[in-house]
Amino acid sequence: MSQTVKAIYPGTFDPLTLGHENIIVRSAQMFEHVILAVAHAHHKKTLLTLSQRIELAQIALKDHPNIEVLGFEGLVKDFALEQGAKVMIRGVRSMTDFDYESQLAGMNRLLAPQLETIFLTPEPQFQSLSSTLIREIASLGGEVSQWVSAPIDLALREKFKA
Repeated sequence: MSQTVKAIYPGTFDPLTLGHENIIVRSAQMFEHVILAVAHAHHKKTLLTLSQRIELAQIALKDHPNIEVLGFEGLVKDFALEQGAKVMIRGVRSMTDFDYESQLAGMNRLLAPQLETIFLTPEPQFQSLSSTLIREIASLGGEVSQWVSAPIDLALREKFKA
């Protein structure tokens, strides 16, 4: 009997980068249904609102019918289980990321043993890419179009135009 496996890729995605897109699109090739779970991020001040981040991700990922973009608040494990996810996807660019992400995976395993975490590394050209760097470069008037999709580039230009 074939079982449909739903995966979830959580994060703040402020903004969604081509590195994030690389991870989610590759995940969508492995799983029947993948949710890009955009966190409210109560613990940090975001540049873009939750609704902006959701809308931009939906536009950027519109050509992938098995990817759904949803916002959430609270514990990611609760949201993942509510959505029926069996797998949580986490991107790791470096050993520093891996150390932090393995701690999160361990805690999530304690909180929700039925939810498996897998780590994916982005393509080499995205290894040093982060939303923080993109925000910084864009805020200083730098060009970021090589690291974000066109609608996100436009949104960042508008945000920092003033």
